[in-house]
Amino acid sequence: MSQYNKAELRKLVDGELEWSRVQEIMKAPKDDDRFEKWVALRQDEVAWDERILMPLTFKLYIVQKGRERIVKCECGHEYGDYRVNWKVYANIFVRDSVEDLHEVYRGREQPDSTWQQVREYYCPGCDTQLEVEAVPRGCPPDFNLLPDLDTFYRDWLGKPLDEEMEFVDKTQEVIDSWK
Repeated sequence: MSQYNKAELRKLVDGELEWSRVQEIMKAPKDDDRFEKWVALRQDEVAWDERILMPLTFKLYIVQKGRERIVKCECGHEYGDYRVNWKVYANIFVRDSVEDLHEVYRGREQPDSTWQQVREYYCPGCDTQLEVEAVPRGCPPDFNLLPDLDTFYRDWLGKPLDEEMEFVDKTQEVIDSWK
């Protein structure tokens, strides 16, 4: 099995690796410590010290902050408990008019604004666009990833986290508290 060093994986992430080498890496079995290397690369990119437990996107991470596991942006903005969909705390621009949708879609590609909307999610800390979703009106935000961190670390990595947490979507609890 091939082993890849951190420098080579950095080039892969930055798009600086030759395509032939990228193909070799994609076709080869994953090295046993690939996840740890990936997390270490991402940890080097952030200015804060909390331990990254899992990257969610190129800008968002689940981190260990004291006894909590929270979603945190690369800029340092904290979204709170990772079991709550981070999108409910993001700044959102909704494209739901013909004019707004026309800025993104042209001609026949443009959806019917009476049925569909495009939601753009931005970080309140750095104003980076984090995600875009095209959904029917009234559809709740997609919760793209709610990982069972304890099972992943314990059963897949063989490195259990210090304290197990209940694996449950807590988004509705937060929304209910706004009433």
